[in-house]
Amino acid sequence: MNNAVPPAARKVTLTDVARLAGVSVATASKALNGRKQVRAETRARVVEAAEQLSFSPNELARSLLADRTGTVGLLTNDLEGRFSIPILMGAEDAFGADSVAVFLCDARGDAIREKHHVQALLSRRVDGLIVVGSRTDPRPSLGRELPVPVVYAYAPSEDAEDLSIVVDNVGAGRSAIDHLVSTGRTRIAHITGDPTYGASQERARGALAALGDHGLEPAGEVRFGSWTESWGRAAAAMVLGQHPEVDAILCGSDQVARGVMDALREHGRTVPDDVAVMGFDNWEIFTNGARPTLTSVDMNFERLGRVAAHRLFAAIDGEPRSGIEALDTRVVIRGSTVPG
Repeated sequence: MNNAVPPAARKVTLTDVARLAGVSVATASKALNGRKQVRAETRARVVEAAEQLSFSPNELARSLLADRTGTVGLLTNDLEGRFSIPILMGAEDAFGADSVAVFLCDARGDAIREKHHVQALLSRRVDGLIVVGSRTDPRPSLGRELPVPVVYAYAPSEDAEDLSIVVDNVGAGRSAIDHLVSTGRTRIAHITGDPTYGASQERARGALAALGDHGLEPAGEVRFGSWTESWGRAAAAMVLGQHPEVDAILCGSDQVARGVMDALREHGRTVPDDVAVMGFDNWEIFTNGARPTLTSVDMNFERLGRVAAHRLFAAIDGEPRSGIEALDTRVVIRGSTVPG
């Protein structure tokens, strides 16, 4: 143990205790708070250091607060994106409830710009960072050497030691099929978007697994394409030509679903009486504007942002987590699967 004692002229801080005990500030905080994650010998060393420095529990609380600026950084790669904005709103709601100021930076998908923003945020002494991705595919970690905790939202970090909060897209695909089957549908096709997107692959995987669980075969192979209405129209026409018996079409996004509904109408099929249609993302400009209104899987993006903020608070308080935390989605039922 380092026997250097801080000068009596200033107040003893948690950093002093940690230095004397030869541990990190986070470990010293856990030890003095009685957290179970600390080994007994480490706890004893920290307690001994605190006693040697006459460091009290009240001083612990003051010391934890003294090193904070009450600011956090939100770093996104797609500020105008459909998914980034609600995630950021959820995070800001959580931060606002705790009177935390937020610095928002948009890297626009540029690694050099992102590195610049990170350094700028650290120079402002933010207490932590939330990094919001523009798609669900894993992204490079900012690294383990940063002086503040980082939480990744929507796009997980490639480093398993980081904490990433994501949407359970496989579970979303399963719940969509469960809903369609619950309405009596048994001949279900799946039309989705860009096959290079992790979300499209994961949703398709969940949908196919759920069909298998129900003892059903899909109406043809999964049709990958683009996230557009025009692809939805073209793919739906192919499905109807090859599988005229289809009674439901699960679409990888609400935008694709709108195109599918147009094609069904053009081919004389009524939604939902002849064919039920369902989307993903619960994008209200598409779901509420459709006729009939579109059933969709809500990915709960604002909740994802709030959870990311709460996990960051915990990490700042010395209780970091690691790994991937996948959040549930919910089916919002409307007229395209259940007659009004």
